[in-house]
Amino acid sequence: MGSPVILLDVDGVLNPFERPSRRYRRHRCSPNGVTFKLWLNAGHGPALLELAESTGAELAWASYWCDNANEWIAPRIGLPALPFVPIPQFPGMDEGVTLGAWKARHVAAWAEGRPFVWFEDEPDATQRIAAAEDVAEHLLVEIDPVIGLTDQHLRAAGDWLRALTR
Repeated sequence: MGSPVILLDVDGVLNPFERPSRRYRRHRCSPNGVTFKLWLNAGHGPALLELAESTGAELAWASYWCDNANEWIAPRIGLPALPFVPIPQFPGMDEGVTLGAWKARHVAAWAEGRPFVWFEDEPDATQRIAAAEDVAEHLLVEIDPVIGLTDQHLRAAGDWLRALTR
């Protein structure tokens, strides 16, 4: 078993669908020529770095942003470049798979048996990740996409990660 991983989604987690408080600032970015308007909280970076350091975990992106998160999200919230789960383009509901199931499949494979915490807002990701074959010990922290990541979510992740080492 390797060191645990803290997996970060962007949209709905670090970029909530609405501005939940004054701590969030509006940003524009254009990965791959598509312009996005983001609500980002600069306090999330230091809080996530503290969580990782205090629990011996590694931070990584688990988002469709993939490596684009390193250019467009990380510097705006105070994170260094992070490894990322390579999640291919969602094939759509025509393939009989939901967005949460698609992401969960790739997250489970990427973790390669390492325990992980996943901050995610897809409603069916929890049941899908639990049903994945050979999935490592994990905690999926379900995020309300309107509110985004909160201190309560960070505490829950920290408590779970610290319990792993006991």
